[in-house]
Amino acid sequence: MALFIPKDRKSLFRQFLTGMYDAVVITDPNGYILEINPRAEEYFGYIIDEVIDKPIGNLIPGLSAELVQRIRQGLAEQRHIVIDANCKSKLGNKFQSEVTISDIDLMDPDDLVFTIRNVERRRQVNDMLRAKESAFSICPVALFACDMDGKITECNQAFLEMMDVASEEEARKHNIGEYLDDEPLPQQFVKAREGEKSVTGVVAEDESGVTSEIEVILAPNRQGRKIKGVVGSVQKVK
Repeated sequence: MALFIPKDRKSLFRQFLTGMYDAVVITDPNGYILEINPRAEEYFGYIIDEVIDKPIGNLIPGLSAELVQRIRQGLAEQRHIVIDANCKSKLGNKFQSEVTISDIDLMDPDDLVFTIRNVERRRQVNDMLRAKESAFSICPVALFACDMDGKITECNQAFLEMMDVASEEEARKHNIGEYLDDEPLPQQFVKAREGEKSVTGVVAEDESGVTSEIEVILAPNRQGRKIKGVVGSVQKVK
């Protein structure tokens, strides 16, 4: 009968580090680097052989040997410590990070774990989303998004004005089909929900009998490979 031979502890720990989303740096009790994971290599631009036995201050300027000792003393009273830091890559580029420090019994009972989350990327993503929201809100074309059943989830000011809706909160109580019921728009909505984009021209008549040609674009709202709903625009062309 074959015997089960467990992998050594360090090998299992390296596998765990490889799967971590955040950058992880392990140091000895004095702050000299013992291990980094692939995400740390990506963040800092070093391979592991370039940083082994180097002080953590090379990656996180300001973390001197004296400060590392004070951190260790602080860890005796709490499970972890969180600091904001400007990390520095091999090329000298700096990036804002949130660093969580805890202790671990890896090679020495007082080894330290620095878990580094690059908040610069998060800030850039948030800035990009805010810019898109601003562009969405001021666009003169009526824009909307709805779920798979057609319930409105987002719309801009131009949509509210075109459809004579008091507020976005009021619009969310309605189905897009209530506003786009001219044929063949209901069928085009179904196609968009299935992954197809369409551009459709329809003729609309207002309460005074004046007709206008309206262009309606419907497309799937994709998140990754999954379709979460339908987005669209409504614009007078004549």
